[in-house]
Amino acid sequence: MDDLKQEFVDREVEYKENYGFHDNFEYKFKTRKGLDEDIVREISAMKKEPEWMLEKRLQGYKIFLSKPTPQWGADLNKIDYNDIYYYLKATDKKGSKWEDVPDDIKKTFDKLGIPEAEQKFFAGAEAQYDSEVVYSHIKKELEEQGVIFTDTDNALKKYPELMKKYFGTIIPSSDNKFAALNTAVWSGGSFIYVPKGVKVKMPLQAYFRINSDKAGQFERTLIIADEGSDVTYIEGCTAPIFMASALHSAIVEIVAHKNAHVRYVTIQNWSKNVYNLVTQRAFAYENAYVEWIDGNIGSKINMKYPSVYLKERGAKGEVLSIAVAGEGQIQDSGGKIYHLAPDTTSRIISKSVSRGSGVTSYRGLLHINKDALRAKSTVRCDALLLDEHAKTNTYPYMQISTDDADISHEASVGKIGEEQLFYLMSRGLTEEEAIATIVLGFIKPLADVLPLEYSIELKRLINLDMTNSVG
Repeated sequence: MDDLKQEFVDREVEYKENYGFHDNFEYKFKTRKGLDEDIVREISAMKKEPEWMLEKRLQGYKIFLSKPTPQWGADLNKIDYNDIYYYLKATDKKGSKWEDVPDDIKKTFDKLGIPEAEQKFFAGAEAQYDSEVVYSHIKKELEEQGVIFTDTDNALKKYPELMKKYFGTIIPSSDNKFAALNTAVWSGGSFIYVPKGVKVKMPLQAYFRINSDKAGQFERTLIIADEGSDVTYIEGCTAPIFMASALHSAIVEIVAHKNAHVRYVTIQNWSKNVYNLVTQRAFAYENAYVEWIDGNIGSKINMKYPSVYLKERGAKGEVLSIAVAGEGQIQDSGGKIYHLAPDTTSRIISKSVSRGSGVTSYRGLLHINKDALRAKSTVRCDALLLDEHAKTNTYPYMQISTDDADISHEASVGKIGEEQLFYLMSRGLTEEEAIATIVLGFIKPLADVLPLEYSIELKRLINLDMTNSVG
């Protein structure tokens, strides 16, 4: 038991050095703790929003109050909604040049490597600090092609027609309690529009940072890929380590029009005091292709199930998920695919690793409508247990309403074998290094589809997570 406690301490120290630090400074504005109609109105007024958005917020708030806390999955009953700051504004300025960002905030993102990553790899980058985006930049050549990449608050001001047309149409506030909460108090997030036929060859990136104790972050991301366009969007997220819990409840809406391709990548490394409760959904139209690549390493409780609605003939959807649950973590993740039209194809692949008191759960849904003739789908979930205490669960749901479909489902649960460890250790590896090597080999098929820098980062984070994992 002493070894297990020391392991936890060692990991928290290393996380804190790399990601878990926090900044001490005076916020320009923050609401009082708790949530009521006055807070919702105050957020909207601070942002000088149009009346129709305020109405959506108030409707979301009413739905949030009316819906009970979900009683399936992880235990969410301990969330104290009255002990959360729902809006924190760190600065009045948003920079389009890195030099424009306030020094205190810039130092945080410098330490996390955001500017360097942008210079080396990304076509555009955005950084959100608590409730507001503090930095946004897109390469000039993309702007000249008509690509829009900005924060969602700015999009509401500059592109109201697009926002009004799509906002809340993929995920309405009535969808679930946390979608309603996000609709009521959303702030920040990314807005992307890619015009017809434009291929964005380099990824767009956003980085979300919770800095404050007892804070909530509720960004709202909307991606619209017009006919024949192509875009990859990558998000990362971290938070400091506090004793009190933080809440991250985001919404991501994607529209992939005819022949469009959207790849959405998440590397979630929240600290272990964060509830990560996210709703992500895409609509894929004729011959469109949507990919979710979902890496979940951090958080106290993570509940996230990216979904794709294959709405027209030939549409394709994939959800590729990695979850790692260490001490005290619950990773409840998976994916949902809805086949609503003929000749649609899908794939859900899940890899999970758990150890100690960590619990991973795959929760997936495959729905094939009666009109989805010749639909094809593959579902595979593999779990790896690192010790005798680790737990994993699988909850696959399939709703098949036609006989004219090709469906396969596979699941496996494995443990690290003594023979594997002996072989690797006989080649000079320590036991910790041998375990990390096995885990990295296990997740390799999914890590390999990531862009190079993020594949390296994912492997590095998992390697860090496996350090001192022998207990």
